[in-house]
Amino acid sequence: MADAMTALDEAPLSRFHSRAVVTAGMGFFTDAYDLFIIGTATTLIAKQWHLSSSQIGLVNSITLISAFVGAFAFGRIADVLGRKKIYGLEAVLMVGGALASAFAPSLIWLLVFRFVLGLGVGGDYPMSAVLMTEFSNRKNRGKLVGLVFSMQALGTVAGYVAGLTLLSAGVNVGVTWRVLLGLGAIPAAAVIVLRRRMPESPRYLQQVQGQGAAAAAAVSSFSDGTITAEVAVDGRGQRMSLRQFLTNRRYLRYLAGTAGAWFVFDYAYYGNSVSAPLIVKSVLGSHGAHVLTEALALQLIVFTVAAVPGYFLAAFAMDRIGHRRLQLIGFPMMGLAFLLIGVIPGITAAVVPFLILFGMSYFFAEFGPNTTTFVLAGEVYPTSMRTTGHGISAGVAKLGAFIGVYLFPMIKDHLGVAGALRLSAGMAVAGALLTLLVPEPAGRSLEDLSSEEVVLAAEAVVGQSPAPVAAVDRAAS
Repeated sequence: MADAMTALDEAPLSRFHSRAVVTAGMGFFTDAYDLFIIGTATTLIAKQWHLSSSQIGLVNSITLISAFVGAFAFGRIADVLGRKKIYGLEAVLMVGGALASAFAPSLIWLLVFRFVLGLGVGGDYPMSAVLMTEFSNRKNRGKLVGLVFSMQALGTVAGYVAGLTLLSAGVNVGVTWRVLLGLGAIPAAAVIVLRRRMPESPRYLQQVQGQGAAAAAAVSSFSDGTITAEVAVDGRGQRMSLRQFLTNRRYLRYLAGTAGAWFVFDYAYYGNSVSAPLIVKSVLGSHGAHVLTEALALQLIVFTVAAVPGYFLAAFAMDRIGHRRLQLIGFPMMGLAFLLIGVIPGITAAVVPFLILFGMSYFFAEFGPNTTTFVLAGEVYPTSMRTTGHGISAGVAKLGAFIGVYLFPMIKDHLGVAGALRLSAGMAVAGALLTLLVPEPAGRSLEDLSSEEVVLAAEAVVGQSPAPVAAVDRAAS
């Protein structure tokens, strides 16, 4: 009989994997809805509250700057206290933030409530990614974690559909944006219930807390007895300090690769996606009472046709192609689409050619770095620093998203849509180069990827040989 880690690595796909995908994925449905619906809502809020370009940028991006904080905080706490103790608390923040945003009486209060919402959204990134990663088998890990992230596609589509429905029905502008923001509380409430039923990660129990018996029991319980594991002897687990992690050259290189590539991607992707109604509206022209409805309809078509297949194709193909390799395919192709929009004369005045290239950029964003940055950041770090590493990467990424979303309306005003997308193309080139700093994790066990680095980090700090690693473990700082 194999130990808990090997049992998880070699387990065939079964119902418990599906249950974990749904539990983690519902959070990403909510994250996507909350993050991308704001682009539509702000277009309506700007009319009612007469917002300037800088104020529009701030409303669009405030959730992203707090997501930066939430990803760091939840990522670190989950490595110190355990995944189970805080899994679901981020959803509580999302429920409260969404409901409060719907009743915001002024711009200042809307910014405050969206900031609270962002703390939960940011915290959901390391929590969902790492728990799914640690429950996955070795062969299908990319598929399972990718499917969790693919729920983002459904959340984004839900936002477009909700906006179109309310606008087409002629609902008052002031009511429409409040309903759109408040609807995000519904899936978040379901997340709270689902996640409190999840057991602690067996990998965390055994490797970090040294609870071998509890790890074997968690594997058996969550799989409904379909997977059994040998009960390891309880002992002292391996726990790196934050200083060990951040002073190890290998991990710094990995952080540059995961956080850096994710930063430049999110700058380009969120700047374009949150501002997509504004982009499409610019291409259609800014006249007519129904221009926002038309822009949303076109954006829904482009996203459904180009982006949604990209998400799911990435999830099902990345274990065969390679997680890092898929990112190296997606970045250049996404950048090429942005570049063509930026350099072809008159392209932004031609609706059909523009939408084809814009759709191409969406497809290769999803069939590439939007999915793979999420997956890679949960794979290359040791168990005691896995949510910390992912949280740092996701937090830095959301900082890039904040910059992109905040600046995009102003960049578009000065450089036009084409100029803004040329800048996004440059970011894609940088992302491809940064991807080269991380290893290829496809098909490898998490322990194979990380156990050697734990030993090296301990040796670097205390100068001891690999044998007494447990003796030099320290509580996470």
